[in-house]
Amino acid sequence: MDLQKQTAPAPAAELRASDADRDRIADILREALAEGRLTADEHAERVEGVLGAKTVGELEAFIRDLPAAHARRVTVSAPSRPTAGAIPVDPDDNVVAVFSSAVRKGRWRAGRRIHAYAIFGSVEIDLSEALFEYQQVVIKAISVFGSVEVRVPENVSLRGTGGGVLGSFEVDTLDAAEPDAPVVYLDGWAVLGSIEGRPRRGRLVADILDRVHRKVDRTLHRHLER
Repeated sequence: MDLQKQTAPAPAAELRASDADRDRIADILREALAEGRLTADEHAERVEGVLGAKTVGELEAFIRDLPAAHARRVTVSAPSRPTAGAIPVDPDDNVVAVFSSAVRKGRWRAGRRIHAYAIFGSVEIDLSEALFEYQQVVIKAISVFGSVEVRVPENVSLRGTGGGVLGSFEVDTLDAAEPDAPVVYLDGWAVLGSIEGRPRRGRLVADILDRVHRKVDRTLHRHLER
């Protein structure tokens, strides 16, 4: 009897590249330009190739000769609780939904303390495009017959403390690679409701990327002034 043929999984290098994969390689190339490892022409040529790459293997070829391609990714474990005195007692923002829904999303400034209340309603707090003016942000959430959903960029740290009473409290622990990345603390209780915190994959906090862009701009200005 012939054995049923099974298709072997494709090697990692042959997997289709995502936008997040392209962004990761582009960040490495920007750092290499800022460090002087690539000339402006080499950087431009490689970025153009990254935009047209179809697979992960094709992307990796553009950083094969750079140290970042061989360095092990190091994550920084954020403290489980905010620094004493860093967070005010009063909230900077209240997001309230009573028999309704409330949303904070898009390009907005996240304060140090945000209170979210969902009473027979739903609250969505999306920090994936927010401006982080502070390194530590606390979100205090209460859900009663409702839901509170928090989304963060994938390059920040995320911590959660709380529970549920006939409800659910779920927070994905997340550690950032940069020591000065923002840390979001989601605290709360769900009573016959739900509270959840998740990273939004493919979204990176803009403040960290802006620092890289500024570093590149300074390097280009030095070259132009020579």
